Order: sequence, then structure tokens, then C-alpha cells
Amino acid sequence: MIQIELASRLKDVAESATLKMSAATKELTARGIKVINLTAGEPDFPVFPEVKKAAIAAIESDFSRYTLVPGILELRDSICKKLEKDNGLSYKSDQVVVSTGAKQAIFNLFLALLSPGDEVIVPSPYWVSYPEMVKIAGGVPVIVETNFNAGFKMTPDQLRRAITPKTKAVLLNSPSNPTGAVYTEEEFKKLAKELEGTNVVVVSDEIYEKIIFKGSKFISFASISNDAFERTVTINGFSKAYAMTGWRLGYAAGPKKLLSAMSMIQSQSTSNPNSVAQKAALKALEMPSTTFLPMVEAFERRRDKMAEIFSSANFSFLLPQGAFYFFLNIEPYSGKQYNHDEVLCDSEDLAFYLLNSGHVGSVPGKGFGADSYLRLSFALSDKDVEEGSLQIVKALKALR
Repeated sequence: MIQIELASRLKDVAESATLKMSAATKELTARGIKVINLTAGEPDFPVFPEVKKAAIAAIESDFSRYTLVPGILELRDSICKKLEKDNGLSYKSDQVVVSTGAKQAIFNLFLALLSPGDEVIVPSPYWVSYPEMVKIAGGVPVIVETNFNAGFKMTPDQLRRAITPKTKAVLLNSPSNPTGAVYTEEEFKKLAKELEGTNVVVVSDEIYEKIIFKGSKFISFASISNDAFERTVTINGFSKAYAMTGWRLGYAAGPKKLLSAMSMIQSQSTSNPNSVAQKAALKALEMPSTTFLPMVEAFERRRDKMAEIFSSANFSFLLPQGAFYFFLNIEPYSGKQYNHDEVLCDSEDLAFYLLNSGHVGSVPGKGFGADSYLRLSFALSDKDVEEGSLQIVKALKALR
């Protein structure tokens, strides 16, 4: 029988914790058990009607052929206008690449930027795919552990100490998945100051840009200074604010040299992004900012309900300022017993315990670099958010 040996680059790459728990949740549901799924990383809102109509019009007009690899010029121009209007960033169309999701944009960037052994600074808690994508591209993720007292945000001192001659990039995600942390303009300025005089590229993942709650303000890192602009690749897309997760459309904007290399890599992998989705995205970008208010208000209301329930049960958490995730501290329950002799050793054990005993799906913080936490999505109905939170409290309080 043939012996298949996988590429050595995969030996340290982990399975996505979010997809693993989502699959386990769906499996339980398929067996007829009602599970409240708090693992979801996608809005529960439908795609806007005008976006659907634009897609239908594209299909009916037979807009179904290959497009330019980095996306149709009309869409790239529209993205440039959006970045200028919303973020104060001035790009030309040849500095924009549209990809099959923001995830592919980041992956293309790492492939274009990293040589074996190059380091990428990744603050933790981080989105589960960041370090794994760095590894696949041959790089080394350098994890900088942020903490609760700092609002889960990297400090200038931490950034300074993490930079070495091998540092090629630093990854920033604001609003953050999984913590909901949002950097202020002043915090970004201090980080930008630490990077001056280096050749470190900033990867600014801004996919949750529109989902910002009262008291916080979204800032694009590239808008901080000319130096920040010249070294930043801004990543964004249509999955979160536009509820277009399955349409798989994201984009990157930044230095022409890097974006041209990303386009070349894309030309040898997936080629152009989905043609119909590009036409739909054009319509999405035309929508006024007020369009998103009902969605954001719903997320904030659900966040507040979660906070009320967990606060009254004396759980520790940082109130998220953006995105739609609640990062719950479950450290007091590590080492607890259930079923007489089984011990919960880490966040993955706790997540599976909650799934099987409380019938609530969550994502263990272990995959985000924070094993004392669980990520809970509040991108589902008010009723499910409340019921799921109460079931978590009940199941955890039942532990010995």
C-alpha cells in the first residue's frame, strides 16, 4: 500500500478550534438534541435586499466569466473611495486586491512577505488562524501575551521587546476576535512610534470595523501617520458587517510592491474572486452607514444581556467594545470534577462539558492563546443569547 507523507510545514499546524467546536455542535444537533450554538462567527442577519438584487442582476446579465485577478476595476475603485471616505486612507486601484475572503488576503500576504524563519508578532488572545497561517507560510509566530488589566491590548513596551532583527510583520486586529477589544487612537499612535525606523510591516485586520459599540470609536492603523500608512496592509471584507459570510469576499490595500506580489500569488492559486459576489459587493459599498445601525444595536443589546447574566453570577469578563464575541473567564472551573471522577483540565474540556451537559456550543480559549477563557458569540437571537448564557451558568455552577 502507498505510504503518503504529508509536507513538513503541516507538522505544527493545528486544526481550527472554531470549526472543530462548530462541527461538534452540529453533530449533536443532527442527533436530535437542541443545542444553543454560541460558536458562530457570523451575523444572524440576512443579506441586505439590495445586495441580493445586485447579485441576481449579475447572474441574469451573464456576468459569469473570469474577471481580472485582483478584482474588477469598478470594485477596486469603489473600495478606494470607501477607504478614503470612512478611514482617511488614499489608495489607487493598483494598491487593492480583492480575494476570496479576508482570510485569503491575509494568507496571500504572508506568502508574499515571509521567508523561512521570518517572525510575525501576534498579540494574544488572537484569532485562531493567525499563527497557523504564519507557520504554513514558513514564518514563526511570536506570541505577545496581553492581559485583562491592559484590556487585552498590546502595550508599546511589549511591542518594543518583541521586535528582533528577524521581525517581518506585526498583526493587529481591532475590534478584536475573540475579545472585542478596540484600540484607541492614542494607543495606536504609541504603537506606531515604536515601529518608526524599522522595516516591520503592519497587518491591520479591520473586518469588524462597522461593529462598534457606544463609547468606542474605530480607527484604521494606517491613518495614524505617514509612516504608519507606508508600512500597513489594511485587511477588510464583506463577511461581518454585510452578513455576507458565505459569499467569500475580502480585500487588502497597501504598498503597491506587496499588493502586486499578492495578486501574483492569487493568480497561481484561486485566480479572480467570485464574479457575481463582486457585483453584489459594489452595491454593498453604496449603502449609507445608517444601514448598519439596527444590526449593531441588536448586538449591543445582546452583549448587555450576557454581561448582566454573567455579572450577576460573579463571572469575570471584559465588556467587549466591538465585534460580537464575549470572552468569558472560566479559570475558577478548571480542575473541577463531574460524573464523579472526570476532571476538566482545560478550556477544551470545559467547552465539551458545556456542550454535552448544558447543550451550549462555545469555543475554547486554548485555540485563541488564552486557555482560561471561552469565546461566546452573541450573533444569534436575543432569546438564544439569554437562554444559552443561563445554561452556561447553571452547568458551571453544578461542578464540584
